[in-house]
Formats: sequence, C-alpha cells, structure tokens
Amino acid sequence: MTELFQQVEQSAAFISKKFDQFPDHAIILGTGLGSLTDRIEIIRELSYKVIPFFVPTTVETHIGKLILARWKGKLIFILSGRLHYYEGYSAQEITFPIRVLHHLGVKKLWITNASGTVNPNFQSGDIVFIEDHINFHPSNPLRGLHEPRFGDRFPDLSNVYDKTLLKKAELACNQSGIPFKTGIYFGLQGPSLETPAEYRMIRILGADIVGMSTVPEVIVAHQCQMQILAVSVVTNSTPEAGNFSKTTMESVIEAIHKASVNLFKVLEKILEAED
Repeated sequence: MTELFQQVEQSAAFISKKFDQFPDHAIILGTGLGSLTDRIEIIRELSYKVIPFFVPTTVETHIGKLILARWKGKLIFILSGRLHYYEGYSAQEITFPIRVLHHLGVKKLWITNASGTVNPNFQSGDIVFIEDHINFHPSNPLRGLHEPRFGDRFPDLSNVYDKTLLKKAELACNQSGIPFKTGIYFGLQGPSLETPAEYRMIRILGADIVGMSTVPEVIVAHQCQMQILAVSVVTNSTPEAGNFSKTTMESVIEAIHKASVNLFKVLEKILEAED
C-alpha cells in the first residue's frame, strides 16, 4: 500500500466520522464563486485545516472548506476554495481532495474556474464550458509510485469532458436564455499572467481560454473514472475586441460576481436534470 493511499484512507475516515450522508456528486468552486453558499442549504462544513493531509488554501478568494449541502433538492459535496500549484504545493497535494472524494463515493465532479480569453469571440462575463484542455503545468499529479487502486497509470485522455453533461449544459443554457459556448482551456502554473508573446502562442496552439487550475484536478478525476463537467467564467475581453486595459484581481472578481448569477442558474438547471 502506498503512503498516498494510506493518507487518502485516513482523510476519508475522518470525514466519515463527521458526516452521516455521502453524495455521489461534488463541485469545486473557483475564484469568486463562494457566493453559491447563499443559494444552498448547508448541512455540515469542515475547514481544510482540520482534515488530515489536506493543505490549507492561501488565496483570499478561496475560503477552504468541505461542505455537505443540499442544492435544488440534491445532496452534494462542495469544495469551497481550491488549491493551486502556484501556492507552492505539489501536484499531488492540490489534487488530494479529489482522491478523498472518490474514496467517499463521489462519481460526478463539476469544476468551475475563472479564466482569461485569447478568443476575440469571447467577452468578459461569458460562461464557457470546457470541451478539451492543453496542459502546460510543470508536473503531472500522476507522477510517482503507481497505486493501482487509484486507476490506470496511463489513463487515456481522449474523452475527458463528459459529452452527456455537455449536452445537458447546452439544454440548460437554451432554457435559461444564456448563450451556450464551449472552448479549449489552456492550463498554466501562474501566478503571473501571460505575456503578449505567450498570449499569441496560446492562440496559435488552439486554445480559447487560459487559467491556473483545473487541469491537474481533471487528470486525477479522470483517472478515478469520474464524470467531469468543467465550466469557466471569462474575466476579460481581448485586444482584438478593443480591450487594452490591464487585468487586476479587482476586475476579475467584478466580472465573476456579475456572471455568477447566470452560471448558478445554468448549473441548477443541469442539476435538476440529473438522475
């Protein structure tokens, strides 16, 4: 038994003693999306700081709690606050909560994030569902001693983002009067934003949006054979669209807050359509 598997078991055992219900559905809240907790019924919550082998969040906009909640009548785990490679953690540390959720029986994972865009057809405030990604993170979370109980050592990533869930997302957007957009996500380690030359590179390589999270979590969740839906709130417009202003954390949070109502509306529609 590997040390990582032992740690996952211990974390899951600790959580099992605190919670008496275990949904098969979880969602990771990205930057500025913690306001979802205003729309749900919170049953129980635990700080990452008290869960064995979880590392604490260090970003102000990520509170760092595992929440058991009821949303639109459905029981769900919420990771309110994600971990990032740029915080100084390893790829295994930032994806550790995904492994614990899987150990607790989670089979469906929704991932939300904030992103910049290099696609002039996308504007600040757009909601973009991720259909594929390009991984420029410096370390893979599967690197190291293989644990067969986690899944394949060489998982096939040709079909990562669940097409059935994307169809439900399209229907939910249509029902809500919100444009359904999909794109390719480019994962960088951060925390610095891209240079003009890097911006051009990302466009040339075929991506639409760029961010500093999601890809490591997706790789681990896919290895665990979870159904994955990932969605991004675009927080800027491109120079081609006439935007030459600098990106700041304040502008990012403002864009997310404005778009969050539509995002939550769409996610609620998808949730209602789930079995």
